[in-house]
Amino acid sequence: MYALRDLNLEVPDRSFFVLLGPSGCGKTTALRIVAGLEEASEGTLQIDDRVVNDVPAKDRDLAMVFQSYALYPHLSVYDNIAFGLRMRKHSGEEIDRLVRDAASTLGLDTLLKRKPGELSGGQRQRVALGRAIVRRPRVFLMDEPLSNLDAQMRVQTRAELIKLHRRLGVTFIYVTHDQVEAMTMGERVAVLQGGELQQVGPPQEVYDRPANLFLAQFIGSPAMNVLEAEAAQLEGQPALRAGGVFLRLPAPIWTALQVAGAKRVALGIRPEHLTPAPAGAADAFEGQVDVVESLGSEQHVTVTLAEGSLVTRLSVDLRVQPGDSIRLAVAPERLHLFDAGTGRRIE
Repeated sequence: MYALRDLNLEVPDRSFFVLLGPSGCGKTTALRIVAGLEEASEGTLQIDDRVVNDVPAKDRDLAMVFQSYALYPHLSVYDNIAFGLRMRKHSGEEIDRLVRDAASTLGLDTLLKRKPGELSGGQRQRVALGRAIVRRPRVFLMDEPLSNLDAQMRVQTRAELIKLHRRLGVTFIYVTHDQVEAMTMGERVAVLQGGELQQVGPPQEVYDRPANLFLAQFIGSPAMNVLEAEAAQLEGQPALRAGGVFLRLPAPIWTALQVAGAKRVALGIRPEHLTPAPAGAADAFEGQVDVVESLGSEQHVTVTLAEGSLVTRLSVDLRVQPGDSIRLAVAPERLHLFDAGTGRRIE
């Protein structure tokens, strides 16, 4: 058994780098190895040009913010933030300056005399951040620091972290299972599953060109639709049969299918790329509206096809009800093709 396997990553200096994946994928283990809290069984860990495999955690010049706030309940906010500095024998004057600078940055100026029990979850998380900031480390390591906050506080704290990263100009490595956090905060995202790296790149690139079926359905909300498909011919032209209909394929897509030689094909379509088909359109999915979920600004509509089902994101101006018939179209360039056997993307 292994927690991580063949993980090879380079984190750009001063970037906001996100490790993303479902529970148990190995992302926290990777972070703890960087921190020096876990030992890698093999491989090399470098910070700048220095190999740190055998360097104790306290000497790696890193600061870690945990999922649990890990604050001392009997100490004030001021003393919690100052604790690490006192352990490192900083002068009282320097401690006061650093603590008040961090408190100002995080909006904790008026809370310095309070105890953790008198604070909200968001305020306690900011105290934990403040304790890390005052050390002025080379790298910040954050292990799901927002998971204990409510939805509104998560949005607010995300924005604060982005501004904090910009202000401090140091490297952040941030672990999360929340794809929204990864997409909105990360400059680069590495997605893990089963202890193995699936893809790494800018968030939009991972969203637009997922490397495999797992990524296609993990990134995005609602998830990408996936239908069983097979190469076919329609009136002598190359096509793909999926969902009970034939979709004509441009020559480059057909060529890619032939080169890949996949015995079984999975067709992926993002919900936002499915639109009501114009009258008379031949290449369209036909089905019946099954579920309508209104989100105020848009509606997520589940449509049952002759073979399978699709979820689409539609404007609330388009009135649909369960039981309605609907036809949906998708532009060929918006199709994602995967080898159903290996799960790999077909380019």
